[in-house]
Amino acid sequence: MSKYFLMLLVAFAAMSCSKKVEVSGNFAGGSPLERIEFIEASGVATLPLINIGVDSKGSFSGSFEAPKDGMYIMTYAGKQAMVYLKGGQKVNISGQADAFPAKFTVTGDAKKNNDFIQESLASIQEYAGKINVGELVTKDEAAFLKEVEKIGTDLESRIDAAAKKTSADSEAVQWKKDELNASILGLMTQYEMNHAQATGKADYKVSKNFTDAEAKMSTNKDRMLKNQPIYRNYLLGKLSKDFQTYAEAHNKSGQETSSVLFSNFLDTKKDMPQLEKDYLLAFVMSNSDINPSTTPENAAKITKLIQDKIKDATIKKDLQHIQFVLSGPKVGEPISAAKLVKEDGSAFKLADNKAKPAMVMFYASWNPYISEATIPVLREITNFYKSKMDFIYVNLDDTKDQFSKTSKAMLMGFPGTNAYGEAGMNSQIAKDLGIFGFKLPSFILIDKEGKVASKFFFNLGDPELVTMLDKMTGLKAPAAPEATLQNDLVQPPVPAAK
Repeated sequence: MSKYFLMLLVAFAAMSCSKKVEVSGNFAGGSPLERIEFIEASGVATLPLINIGVDSKGSFSGSFEAPKDGMYIMTYAGKQAMVYLKGGQKVNISGQADAFPAKFTVTGDAKKNNDFIQESLASIQEYAGKINVGELVTKDEAAFLKEVEKIGTDLESRIDAAAKKTSADSEAVQWKKDELNASILGLMTQYEMNHAQATGKADYKVSKNFTDAEAKMSTNKDRMLKNQPIYRNYLLGKLSKDFQTYAEAHNKSGQETSSVLFSNFLDTKKDMPQLEKDYLLAFVMSNSDINPSTTPENAAKITKLIQDKIKDATIKKDLQHIQFVLSGPKVGEPISAAKLVKEDGSAFKLADNKAKPAMVMFYASWNPYISEATIPVLREITNFYKSKMDFIYVNLDDTKDQFSKTSKAMLMGFPGTNAYGEAGMNSQIAKDLGIFGFKLPSFILIDKEGKVASKFFFNLGDPELVTMLDKMTGLKAPAAPEATLQNDLVQPPVPAAK
């Protein structure tokens, strides 16, 4: 009996500590080419946690590890909605495809918290619509602070009413109240920045009563830093004027990156807590200098900043991961040895191809650019370089059957090797090379030794890619391909604000 009881306790502990969220649902009337992704909303430089396919009837299902309990961005058909999720939940999300994100239904374990989020949001928006910010900014400070206190009290009572009506968890209610505090602090920043101009009182400076009110709403600063991106925006807003002055004085050439300047500026803030520095520097990095167009020299600077200046392990790991995803593996490193499968079922690895250098394309049938833009230009490139270059086409569809259909439909007659990464976007090859949905289609070159020979390319007309193909083959392309591909790779999908 005691052994059985111990087994029960172990099983209960495992369930209680689970971070896995199981999600399913249906969006009626949608295209089977659409994908669903979930992104943790409060992290820094966050990436999709899962990429789920939608079948011909609009149904979908999948599971992912939730880094924390809280708000998640759900993307569908290029549109975004916010849902509140907790580890260990089974969630169903459904609605009409053309009505998303304005209208959808959450049921299952996450129902009551999402009912609360929607109920409180509607109530707050109804109240906030009556607030005249322009008028508030012109009030004298005492009257403004009194009005702000009333706004906070009124809206908190609306949150409490919504919580009671929906039986929401205390954590979800606390999250919403923290968001309210961060929003009011943002309103106070607007007052501080604009009151002098709005009233003609050029010498206006906030009083101790004002700063005390701000401090009162920031009593749980660490929690708000971790969970509220708009609180980080508020803190950055408070620093913006001083940073602008610092940057003008320390960047005479105009060549230094925003991240390096901001890091040096933070070094002057001796009393600022390290966690605050980490989150704010991460915000600046991910919004200015961690992107596909960053030069190798500046990327190296960012790498050093992440290593030297970011102390929080989770923030450091997230920033390093997004850097890797955007840049890919380093030139000269062996290409991933992850197992791929050819259409006949035989195993294949990218490094197995050593007779010639190779260009590898990663693609999936649900990516809209493949058929209409990639294939015609790819045909020109393969025909021109095939005598000196091998071509490998790695499919990342959800199933091997879909791979077979797609490769036959799209690549029939193309020279080279067709292979499949088992589990598609969740395959080992995708993990090894940092491939996400927003990176498809993409192309990388490998040399005859099976080593990485280039960065990832997202445009077959990229002059740098054509130059490298010429160099690796000894051929000379008559001209860059006329068609120019695009795949919206500007920034990975992230929360609107960090």
